Amino acid sequence: MADGTETESRKLLGRLREVMAGSDAGQTRLDKITNLIADSMKSEVCSVYLFRDEETLELCATEGLKPEAVHKTRMRLGEGLVGRVARTGNIINTPDAPSERGFRYMVETGEERFSSFLGIPIQRLGDSLGVLVVQSRDARKFSADEVYGLEVVAMVIAEMTELGAFVGEGAALSPLHQQSVMIKASTAQEGAAEGHIWLHEPRVVVANPIAEDPHRELERLQEAVEQLRVGVDKMLEMSRNGDKEQLQVLEAYRMFANSKGWMRRMEEDISRGLSAEASVEKEQNQARSRMSQVTDAYLRERLSDLDDLSNRLLRILTGQGKETGADMPPDPILVARNIGPGDLLDYGRSLRGIVLEEGSVGSHAAIVARALAIPLLVHAEKITTEALNGDHIMVDGDQGVVHLRPDDQVVSAFRDKIAMQAKAQERYTSIRDKLAETLDGEVVSMNMNAGLMTDLPSLESSGAEGVGLFRTELQFLIRNKMPKRSELVATYARVLDAAQGKRVVFRTLDIGSDKVLPYMKPNDEPNPALGWRAIRVGLDKPGILRMQLQALLRAANGRPLTIMFPFVAQFEEYRSARAEVDKAIAGEIKLGHALPSSLEVGAMLETPSLAFAPQKFFDEVGFLSIGGNDLKQFFFAADRENERVRRRYDTLNVSFLSLIERIVERCEISGTPVSFCGEDAGRPIEALCLAAIGIRNLSMRPASIGPVKSLLRRSNLQEVRKIITDARHRGEQSVRPAVMEWLRLQG
Repeated sequence: MADGTETESRKLLGRLREVMAGSDAGQTRLDKITNLIADSMKSEVCSVYLFRDEETLELCATEGLKPEAVHKTRMRLGEGLVGRVARTGNIINTPDAPSERGFRYMVETGEERFSSFLGIPIQRLGDSLGVLVVQSRDARKFSADEVYGLEVVAMVIAEMTELGAFVGEGAALSPLHQQSVMIKASTAQEGAAEGHIWLHEPRVVVANPIAEDPHRELERLQEAVEQLRVGVDKMLEMSRNGDKEQLQVLEAYRMFANSKGWMRRMEEDISRGLSAEASVEKEQNQARSRMSQVTDAYLRERLSDLDDLSNRLLRILTGQGKETGADMPPDPILVARNIGPGDLLDYGRSLRGIVLEEGSVGSHAAIVARALAIPLLVHAEKITTEALNGDHIMVDGDQGVVHLRPDDQVVSAFRDKIAMQAKAQERYTSIRDKLAETLDGEVVSMNMNAGLMTDLPSLESSGAEGVGLFRTELQFLIRNKMPKRSELVATYARVLDAAQGKRVVFRTLDIGSDKVLPYMKPNDEPNPALGWRAIRVGLDKPGILRMQLQALLRAANGRPLTIMFPFVAQFEEYRSARAEVDKAIAGEIKLGHALPSSLEVGAMLETPSLAFAPQKFFDEVGFLSIGGNDLKQFFFAADRENERVRRRYDTLNVSFLSLIERIVERCEISGTPVSFCGEDAGRPIEALCLAAIGIRNLSMRPASIGPVKSLLRRSNLQEVRKIITDARHRGEQSVRPAVMEWLRLQG
């Protein structure tokens, strides 16, 4: 670009800065911006279209089109050339707009007189805010320099939109980060929480998009990049003797940090009038735009590395984020795009709730959140864009809703709900030490699920009779390398100590599917939930299984021990796993180690195939635990990570209850104890129906024990069983309506 053009670009940004420094109302500011852009570009028309909602663009300011069209002309996403730019995020530069595919003639704007069209997306960090359009009568294609200049202006408009520059009397749009927002999400851990936002990766707000002194901005960029490079080199040095794959990632990191092309592009942006921060963000925007179009997993990861480096560089330049040492609020609700189990454990029980933009109901984070009994929502779209540190937030994990900056009406209703739940918890405390005995004299054993030492105090406070499922994989997931056998022995011994003689069912390593160990090579499987996981991994890699079995036997040290194998699909898998236990016992005898005073070995029934195993299997297995979460997804062929189908099928579906009944009957024939473990065990209505069809042992999260026990103690199982039988005879799809009606009549 020639020096004169650079001067014009810088001059335009300087004039923009003057507009933003003025005290004009929002609409007046936007009008002035379109006027000066049209003047600078020597074009007849400049228009700004902004999103009113996710699907609708509105003409918010124009120079050259009919003024009466402002705030009247609207179009759907993808409609017309403007809608196409907004949908694709791609620039359209054409000398003959009316002949372009998708051109929409809008009589109210008078735009048919203009031939040339240049449409630039207004974006910030991948979020589309609107479209900036320049048009002229002459049939000409805008030059690369002109396109670049308008891209810079579009970015500045995006930054100013972010900062609420168009807010006020006659505002062109509502203030961002000030209005109330309700976001639908998926529940990964139930519960309700109110607090203030703590961003795991605080987003950086660029307050100075336009450079006042380009030379100083270049110096600031160079200083910040040098600081970034030093930081990356330190990380690399610390990892020299560590994991090879982690080392490769950091090498790629360093390559990007030292990229001359990246640096040159940012320096060029500054020379055209952008601040150091805005130049970094401009390159980050382009990287994110490319990332959304790349299908190759390796390239996406590398672009993600560049995105992360850009964030680090922005935090150095602005002094925002973790480096400032900002204090976490006393009632923090963590908001993040995603988070690993190690980071989540670092926060611990200080968190009131967690909201993730990505994540999944079976993710590592979800497992830890359940262990910590913290409400967790996942798939909360755009939460990291909408939220700022310190924002008031209410998380409804029961309904799958986030209320961000809620209004007084929402706050009042939500606090009433929390107060009612607190009152109910007081009632549950009064029956904590009582049996879950029904009105017709049946007793249901109430057990809790656990996975961390921090869970164990809940054994007493919740009234649980034991631990029906201890997830041993958490000790593997939160580390960067395989734990030693001695470390596992110490952990399992502490668990048994904390249980104080109550039964603990240790489930052997359940990895694979969504639970991939950071130090294991990931397997790209088309359907991981149906792939190489759990007992399949244990039998194919017997060294890991043997180490864990040895650790469990030694931790018991003469005490009773209960071991359970996950995801057993056929009798032979159980026999092979049971044989590994016998080998481990033989080894311990040779070494002269104490054996458990008693040993139970069971299996989780999570696949429909095992329900139809030979009766001999039910004779041999020590006990069975029905893993409701997996069994339901395989029974209905409905992926529990897929929001479109996971809520489509009801646990109280007659067909599914018939399968559970068949399993109970087969266990009764062999005298094999059977329990039900999973989310549904902790839902009072579902638990009541499971008890009515013969399940006498339930395992759930500690907070669910009170509500389930309360309902069981007020119910007659024979009456509920009759309702289920009658509903089946009537051909009803689910017994839920009939059971709910019965409960209503019971008061």
